[in-house]
Amino acid sequence: MRRLRAWSGLTLRDLEARAATAGNVLPRSTAAAMLNRATLPRRELVVAFVGACGLDASEVAEWTAAHEALAAGTRDPTAAVGMPATIAPAEPEVEDTAAPAGTASERPDGAAPAGTAGERPELAAPAHHRPVPAMLPPGIGDFTGRDGEASAVLSRLTADASRPHDGPALAAISGMGGVGKSVLAVHVAHRAASAFPDGQLWVNLRGADTSALPAAEVLARFLRAFGVPDRVISADPAERAAQYRSLLAGRRVLVVLDNAASAEQIRPLLPGAASCAVLVTSRNRLTDLEGAYRLDLGVFGGEEGIRLLGRIAADGRVGTEPSTAAEIVRLCGDLPLAIRIAGARLAARPALGLEHLAAALGDERRRLDRLTMGDLAVRTSLAFSYRALDAGAQRLFRLLGLFAASDLPDWLPAVVLEASQEEAEAHVEALVDAQLLKVTANGAAGCRYRFHDLVRVFAAERAEAEDSPRDRDQALRHGLGGWLAVAERMAADIPGPCYARIAGPAPRPPIAGWAGWGVDPEEWFDAELAALLSAVRQACRLRLDDLAFDLAGCLEKYFDLRGMYADWAALNTEVMEVCRSSGNLLGEAVMLRGLIDVSTWIDQDSGGSAMARQHADASRLLEMFTALGHLPGRSDASVMCAWSLTAEGAHAQAVGMAEQARELAQKSAHVGGEARARLALAVATFEQGQFDIAVAHTRAALERARVLGNARWEATALQFAGIGLREMGDLATSHEMLDRSLAISRHYRDTYTEVLTLLALARLHLRRGDPAARSTAELALALSREYRMGHHLAEALQVLGEIEFAAGNRDRAITLLEESVRRWRQRGWYSLQAAALVSLGHAYTGVDPAAARRAFAEADAISGQSISAAKASTMNVP
Repeated sequence: MRRLRAWSGLTLRDLEARAATAGNVLPRSTAAAMLNRATLPRRELVVAFVGACGLDASEVAEWTAAHEALAAGTRDPTAAVGMPATIAPAEPEVEDTAAPAGTASERPDGAAPAGTAGERPELAAPAHHRPVPAMLPPGIGDFTGRDGEASAVLSRLTADASRPHDGPALAAISGMGGVGKSVLAVHVAHRAASAFPDGQLWVNLRGADTSALPAAEVLARFLRAFGVPDRVISADPAERAAQYRSLLAGRRVLVVLDNAASAEQIRPLLPGAASCAVLVTSRNRLTDLEGAYRLDLGVFGGEEGIRLLGRIAADGRVGTEPSTAAEIVRLCGDLPLAIRIAGARLAARPALGLEHLAAALGDERRRLDRLTMGDLAVRTSLAFSYRALDAGAQRLFRLLGLFAASDLPDWLPAVVLEASQEEAEAHVEALVDAQLLKVTANGAAGCRYRFHDLVRVFAAERAEAEDSPRDRDQALRHGLGGWLAVAERMAADIPGPCYARIAGPAPRPPIAGWAGWGVDPEEWFDAELAALLSAVRQACRLRLDDLAFDLAGCLEKYFDLRGMYADWAALNTEVMEVCRSSGNLLGEAVMLRGLIDVSTWIDQDSGGSAMARQHADASRLLEMFTALGHLPGRSDASVMCAWSLTAEGAHAQAVGMAEQARELAQKSAHVGGEARARLALAVATFEQGQFDIAVAHTRAALERARVLGNARWEATALQFAGIGLREMGDLATSHEMLDRSLAISRHYRDTYTEVLTLLALARLHLRRGDPAARSTAELALALSREYRMGHHLAEALQVLGEIEFAAGNRDRAITLLEESVRRWRQRGWYSLQAAALVSLGHAYTGVDPAAARRAFAEADAISGQSISAAKASTMNVP
């Protein structure tokens, strides 16, 4: 069934909808659990699933018969049923949509039902499989000519694909703007795709733009296309390149790098594997790109231009008037982009005679000069189409050209024109008809529009020439403000950190009549992310600091949900510098608040004590919000101060700071702040052994999280409540709360919370003598390393070291505990560092007494208490 699902190409959401259309019930959560199990699913689920995948009635009957035979034990479970010939090998299923946690029998992780006599769900790492990316844009249906050039490039890419050689096959197509480089590259790539079964990658490097795509950003896109989680992608560009090349080693992948600026931009994107091939397009000849086959693409020759004109017009007029058609092509300078525009005019106006168009092009006062000369040829060709528009469409064209995003949302035209949706759509249609604007996929972010890079440059030039600075500034503020208006509303339903939502005075124009308001917020952010990042950075370049920090703030919960910590840190840093240079203290404080969380809890390899850095930064943040008189901001900063004080062992001060945070949150109706303050109080009192008080605070935090409707924060509160109850000896309730926390965190793919819950469960199992302690701790350790969670990694090493010591594996225990102690020194959480040292001292006792004494002495010096007291309060081994 997993193989059939892969062949169908359908998501679980798609299958649920198709089953419902056929009168069957197939919830996404049930399908996900079914595909992850080794047990035989129910017959009615098989019928619904197979039919939804697209098989006909006879094939469904065959599957049903196979099910009945398996249920009766009369059929070999490895025997095949009727499958499409092209079906892929079986792979572990990965749920493709966040399904709500249903009944115990429908858990997304596929575990057995909880609560049966003497049984508990097994804790196992989720299944992974690498998708095969197919990123090529659609082929051009009216592709014309270029037979010799296409064959030459195709031969270069595929001839040596099966024979070892020094590096990837590399072909570079260069030529003037509008000559058809990208069209040819896509055409060749589709023809070559079958020779590269492990995937086809494509990216527009925006080399013709003033802001070419950085190689590091492209590497991240490519890694994501192969299913590499954002949490695993390195923040260092060189390490990203190494990850990318390691991933492609041994694979046959085609990489298409469209619109490159230079060889320097390309080199980090070249695979190391000789089994791969790379196809590059650029306006520049890239003579310094080593080992490349180079094709300098010229304009059309002979009959190619006439054939293209006829295909686009598509109504036979070109064939009946060949001499006039040839004159139009000649006046277009045989440039494919100019011919395409001319053909679009004919297709849009069936009553227009070819003689009329030829006459218009032949009029020197109207025919655009220097049609065949370099970049100016593209500009004049575009100007010809631009001047044919009415005034409203021209204005929209100019204003849309001001935005740096590679594609534009469908609400933007109405916002920048300050017009109704209907009026704006009429102007958009005129631009699309003239092929000055393209319509792209209609997904979660709605219908989108895209300029060819050179078209956008031309549009911006026309805006510079024809619109006043005031009009351009107003359009940019309205458009960027539109992204803010939508992102702010979508972010409200993203579960994540319970920060106060701090908004600035940036304009938020109404987005009336937009069809996208009902989409899932997570899916919207997934689809809109590139445009949002572009909007924030453009606001930074324009020194629109209020817009920049407000829009970046809307992304923080999404970044946290997806584990995109490097992107979060980079964006906040960039915006914070703009706010600081503009004297925008509020924006600077909001950006610093997010940066503190990222730099404290995620390994940034910045050296020093993470908790000491947090103390310094949080104290500065508290001063900033105090100077602003901002109560919710002061509450958030006070919580951060409380955490760092607890880490330093200043428990009384930590409790005082957390109480201050709670009072400030209550005064300002900051419900999330109350939840955060309660949790900070719980940790501070837990460190002092006041477990009953700590649990009471976690229950209060849980109640506030539920009022807020924030499921991920609910999981965090359940997690800490379970830890406190474990220390109080209520192991059954502790286990129940930790299991509930784990289910929520896995539902949201919240690995950070999941790992801490796994560590708490491992300690619980260890206390019970349950052998599940080892596998649970090993999973926590693996996830901590994979996602660079420095705090969790230190604890995972400690827990697993204690488990190994309890099992008599002293050498293994010492290795793990030594690394744990080193990492706790980097973290700077004194009580946890002391606990790890005590465990290490026990492991050394009997084999290296001197090392044991050193460990106990360091623990005593850190904790300020006797070794026996430290052992009594921190050891989890007999």
